[in-house]
Amino acid sequence: MPVTGTASGTTTATVTALRRYPVKSMLGEDLESVTVSASGLEGDRVAALIDRETGVVATAKHPRHWRGLLAFAARWNGGSPRITLPGGGSIAVADRDAGPLLSRLLDREVRVSTVRPEGASVGRPDPEDVIAHGDDADVPFQTLEIGAGTPGRNFVDYAPVHVITTATLAHVGAELIRYRPNLVLDLPGGEPFAENGWPGRELTVGTVRLRILIPTPRCAVPTLAHGTLPRRVDAVRTLLEKNRVEVDGMGVMPCLGAYAEVVTGGTVSLGDAVVLS
Repeated sequence: MPVTGTASGTTTATVTALRRYPVKSMLGEDLESVTVSASGLEGDRVAALIDRETGVVATAKHPRHWRGLLAFAARWNGGSPRITLPGGGSIAVADRDAGPLLSRLLDREVRVSTVRPEGASVGRPDPEDVIAHGDDADVPFQTLEIGAGTPGRNFVDYAPVHVITTATLAHVGAELIRYRPNLVLDLPGGEPFAENGWPGRELTVGTVRLRILIPTPRCAVPTLAHGTLPRRVDAVRTLLEKNRVEVDGMGVMPCLGAYAEVVTGGTVSLGDAVVLS
């Protein structure tokens, strides 16, 4: 497989993992193939829980209130998203009992939404505070608007597609599900944190063309328990020590991966060749 060409300045890679997360902050599903549009992967972040008291979107970024979301999983289910419950069983997102059931299980009143409200926001503590004081600590947090980099109405944090390389994951040594990527790319001879230098470049994946926007800032989520995986503070502590990056409009942040917008939609499949230009 070719690596970087000196004449074209391009790099060829391969899609080694393809994932979506139908409900925000719940565990997701592996894919063989998926349609991609301007709003991202079909079925990705199409639903979220809204805190009835505050009106903010429930996200494990704010662990004290919402780390329990990572004990749930969700699947697209052919356009009818379904949530798998921690104790077994499942419920459809569209079920009128979903909000009351999830409220009881999370011990906080929520409603289920499949349309991102105008100005939708989330609470985000500094991950260093969460690491230092614990997942249940009452630490300061920012309230941030989500979806700033996407034209869609789904519940992405910033942009429609999140990309990570295998070299970066191997260097950090933590499980990929902690970082919630959509595409994981294997670049022969790839360097860890190569994604830091990709903003402004384009990826052609299958019939899809993506433009890289910014490195992906990391919150406390990767440090939290994910399903049966235990809490792991080094999943972000390593980035705090080794990969603080200037992110446009956000300052210097611990980063891993990159956010991309969709220039041309189409289909992406596991094993597709990827051209970075």
